Amino acid sequence: MKLNHIEEYNKWLNDPYIDETTKQELLKIKDDENEILDRFYQGLPFGTAGMRGIIGAGLNRMNSYVVEITTQALAEVLIEEGEENKEKGVAIAYDCRHFSKEFAWLSASILAGNGIRTYIYDGMRPTPELSFTVRHLKCASGIMITASHNPKNYNGYKLYNSEGSQILSDTAEKIAYKKEHMNGFASVKKMNTETAIEKGLIKVLGEETDRVYIDLVKGLTLIDPAIPKDINIVYTPLNGTGSKLMRQVLAESGFTNVYIVKEQQDEDPDFTTVEYPNPEDPKAFDYALRYGKKHDADLLLATDPDADRLAVMVKMKNGEYQFLTGNQTAALLISYILASRKERGILPANGAMIKSIVTGELGDEIAESYGVATFETLTGFKNIFAKANEFERTGKYEFLLGYEESIGYNAGTFVRDKDAISSGMLICEACAYYKSKGLTLYDALEELQKRFGYFGEKLMNIVLEGYEGQRIINATMEKWRTSYPAEMNGSKLVYKVDYKTGIKETIADGKTEKVDVDYSDVLKYKFDNGCWYAIRPSGTEPKLKVYLYSKGTSKQNAQDNIEALERIITQELIEAGAIRKER
Repeated sequence: MKLNHIEEYNKWLNDPYIDETTKQELLKIKDDENEILDRFYQGLPFGTAGMRGIIGAGLNRMNSYVVEITTQALAEVLIEEGEENKEKGVAIAYDCRHFSKEFAWLSASILAGNGIRTYIYDGMRPTPELSFTVRHLKCASGIMITASHNPKNYNGYKLYNSEGSQILSDTAEKIAYKKEHMNGFASVKKMNTETAIEKGLIKVLGEETDRVYIDLVKGLTLIDPAIPKDINIVYTPLNGTGSKLMRQVLAESGFTNVYIVKEQQDEDPDFTTVEYPNPEDPKAFDYALRYGKKHDADLLLATDPDADRLAVMVKMKNGEYQFLTGNQTAALLISYILASRKERGILPANGAMIKSIVTGELGDEIAESYGVATFETLTGFKNIFAKANEFERTGKYEFLLGYEESIGYNAGTFVRDKDAISSGMLICEACAYYKSKGLTLYDALEELQKRFGYFGEKLMNIVLEGYEGQRIINATMEKWRTSYPAEMNGSKLVYKVDYKTGIKETIADGKTEKVDVDYSDVLKYKFDNGCWYAIRPSGTEPKLKVYLYSKGTSKQNAQDNIEALERIITQELIEAGAIRKER
């Protein structure tokens, strides 16, 4: 729903429910219409992974009022869907960020005010454990207060359904409708948390639930017990939620040579040791690299603040460390999981992998060599597990791994989201497995490339903030639908896919067909030399994302193709006004 930003701004200023501190923050921007526009032109939307926004006053920000109306809307939707949901309840967890604990307990008090039972953790916990908890306690829903890997001035709100998966668009639309038609903040129902605990409407969870989750993670092990686990591992939780559980899982799994980066061991909402708490950026490994060299580590691991994403650096034969992309880590996990399952005789005939439409193709090639099917979904693990949940209902396929290029993986079903804890254990097993064969993980990756082909990749992140940034993103996407490169270095465009319409068009003859994927604002183009790219607005950050991929006869050939593709795409982005031409 399009909002009148000035009208919404004045509503907040004049609402008696809004506290004085918030009003003073808003009064400071009374003469700055651009700032008012950015804060009030929309309500904070549910993106690829829930709501995320800058902490501050306004509808398009993360604050207690946005949490209140969202939780009240959730409560109303749950009750409408069935009175039994009051008793089933909602599981709640939170990360290390500013106001995460406060937002979590505020949510619990509102759910209790609506007569809905809640289960909230006694301290910060990883996102995958929240997904597990929803399933473990058979809850109707789950709330995770987190902004994942976003900068320190962000927070967010993820919602889960009864299957433990993030909500899909149908539920998000119901909640959005309730929020839009709510009669002001005063309509939010609350109960004092102490009263709610006394009445049994709030139950606090702790180590007993952790224990069940840890045991299930350990149950995913595939390594032969005879293989030594004496590899040296450096781990950084980047001051987030992964610290305790990752170390506990690795220790109980037999990996005793684990060195934690002490400067990044404890929670820190300001992430003072890292500019940006995103392990997808190799700069996040600066501290871990020092530890790696000190302890001659075979493997460096980093998890993002809510410990659903895992990044990896591996030691090469020359002693230096190589950062692995999400596609490369996924390839190693796929190879290890499928080889181990085959060796143990537990590789199902109907096994299936699920990945996003912007993830690379090396994993597909490996899976195919084992007779395992690969399916694609829209970006986001909510879509990956929607497909996995479908497998569970029909029994047609057995889910083996879900993965994304953005360093997200999960090989289990007790968590229905990406899980850095279980993935961390499995990549350590893979490292030990290949070391027993005289290979580093980097050696193993090179062996896979020699066998299946050399794959190049690059991700272009174009940051476009605020209302004006959103306008440029929307305009760029619309321009690209009708004006796009038809060739690169003599290679012709083979097909294009517009996921907003669900139509794939073959360029040579203009024939069209529907794709078996839900609708989303994503465009994908493939050339006859195997190169392809996709462009989409980020669902979690103010960015336009362009994914470049190639397949070559050698590593250099694959890289040359990526560079050629990047030059063409950059020129198009300049012409679209998304990036400025360098002088």
